[in-house]
Amino acid sequence: MAVVPKSAEEIERMRVAGRLAGEVLDFIAPHVVPGVSTEELDRLCHDYMVHEQGTVPAPLNYAPPGYKPFPKSICTSVNHQVCHGIPGERVLKSGDILNIDITVIKDGFHGDTSRMFCVGQPSIQARRLVDATFECMWLGILAVRPGAFLGDIGAAIQRHAETRGYSIVREFCGHGIGRRFHEEPQVLHYGRPGTGLRLEPGMIFTVEPMINAGRPAIRELADGWTIVTRTTACRRNGSTRC
Repeated sequence: MAVVPKSAEEIERMRVAGRLAGEVLDFIAPHVVPGVSTEELDRLCHDYMVHEQGTVPAPLNYAPPGYKPFPKSICTSVNHQVCHGIPGERVLKSGDILNIDITVIKDGFHGDTSRMFCVGQPSIQARRLVDATFECMWLGILAVRPGAFLGDIGAAIQRHAETRGYSIVREFCGHGIGRRFHEEPQVLHYGRPGTGLRLEPGMIFTVEPMINAGRPAIRELADGWTIVTRTTACRRNGSTRC
């Protein structure tokens, strides 16, 4: 499917949706403490999105081909969970790292963001991984400009991660976004400079690297959604996922 750049009006609506998604993360941050369950975090976020913002939680009942509907309003990925963690009875403890992934729909447009949280005092290794992934994300974003290539984004991320001894999860990538949750293009977090789609003004997509300590291997849990690493540590998009 071709990538269709957004109009000025569409971009402005995307800014609103993105800002509202970020506000959910700001709202929930004080609640991410030892002793809280991921289900409680989901409840708080859901109520804030629906009753305070007037937005729709995009993950709730989202069902792409081959998947059963996602049962919650946010994704909560703890420690070795890479992405798409389902909130539930799990209670956070000091030393956990948690990625909260938020997508809201406002006036028909999606805003998608996530943040890594350290619960209590994380290990030095976990903190280093979180920091390196955050740096990878920003290096990828800094490569975005008209006339650049998608491969430039992936190359910047891959170079920084591998220089620090980390690996890139390859099965998941960034994506276009707008009226649909997931649009073209697919934004790989590895690659070669000067390759792939040439970027044009008006293109909107996510940059959300998932970085592993150790090998990049992952697997899916029996719930059909949660992705975990086959090694010991992982983090994503400036927000730790291990």
